[in-house]
Amino acid sequence: MRTARIAAALLVLASGMLVAQQATVTQDSISAKLRALYPDNADAKKEISEALDSAVKQHKRVLLVFGANWCFDCFALDYRFHQPAIQPIVDKNYRVVHVDIGQRDKNADVAKKYNVDIDKGIPALAVLDSKGRLLHNTTEFDSARSVGPDVIVNFLQAWKPTS
Repeated sequence: MRTARIAAALLVLASGMLVAQQATVTQDSISAKLRALYPDNADAKKEISEALDSAVKQHKRVLLVFGANWCFDCFALDYRFHQPAIQPIVDKNYRVVHVDIGQRDKNADVAKKYNVDIDKGIPALAVLDSKGRLLHNTTEFDSARSVGPDVIVNFLQAWKPTS
């Protein structure tokens, strides 16, 4: 009888923990932000056009980040972009556009236009000048979780607009 009560109590406790954990994961602001990084209904071409219009006025470059919601390294790179040593460089010099590749079945034409080979890995980046010309593309951040902030800073500094 005592064992049955303990088992029932543990079952109730475990169920409560599971429900609480699921509620936390689906309702916290970080999870909402992560789901919004590559929204399903985004129009990459429109976002790139708007970023280019803004980049001209603000004397910035456009940084295309090709990725997907299933890609951990895409989120790791975005997390790095928001770190204190990196975010000011991004904000001052770039308009960032996240281009959703879905399951490698979306925006393939956009990737091709900027010579980005998403089959080599994501996140893949393309740096554009304010006129939309491709300056550089790379898949060097496809293991962003293990890339140090200094590598990202060096990349951003190398491709930022000149005075």
